[in-house]
Amino acid sequence: MYILSRLSSVPPESFQNQIRELVIHEVGELSSVAITPDNPLYPLYQYGVGMEVHQYLQALDGTRGLRVALTLALDADAPDQLLGFALALPADNDDQACALAYLAVAPTHRRQGIARALLADLQAQYRYIELNAFAHQVPWFEVMGMQAVSANGPQVLMSSTGQGGDALIGRLDIAPIYQTTEVMQIHTYLLNQHGEDAMIEAEQRRDERLDELALQAQACVQQRLTVH
Repeated sequence: MYILSRLSSVPPESFQNQIRELVIHEVGELSSVAITPDNPLYPLYQYGVGMEVHQYLQALDGTRGLRVALTLALDADAPDQLLGFALALPADNDDQACALAYLAVAPTHRRQGIARALLADLQAQYRYIELNAFAHQVPWFEVMGMQAVSANGPQVLMSSTGQGGDALIGRLDIAPIYQTTEVMQIHTYLLNQHGEDAMIEAEQRRDERLDELALQAQACVQQRLTVH
């Protein structure tokens, strides 16, 4: 069993660490880059996306100019154990609108209704929700009432109304994260470990996968537009 807990301030360090661990293990599904574990660049994006989420969590203190809403799914018998989380970005111009930025459930606790409960909790709070999903994720979100709107690069933009909204969503500028000393050090380590040719190939594989996912997103949206 699980319980949901809405947080309005920066979560305790123990929860921050558990969220980061979950993000690191699920980075391929949570990042729009969709990096795969067999790509040598994988550790770099594990760090980068982990830092993205960390900075959003810190923004819950209200001093960083970003609106963030966080809901945790916790073990009912051991409420210090994280089972999943949903991180949303409420709109600046509409208290009834938000963007779902991250939704993740621990692999050991999937198929227990946790992701459904986290999304349903958001739906109970906001009239309009938008999110980006990979084509293979779209059917699940459709079951939850979300509708495809348009292709958005490698992902499909979905919303609770089936239309794009005019919500102004404040998002983190992630570019500085990938220019930090830590990321450069990780890249240098990977370069030394795998060699320059392997790293160039890794970038090509990443880009080819993104191109493939973009085609899948376009086909997914076109299929639904044709049906409707």
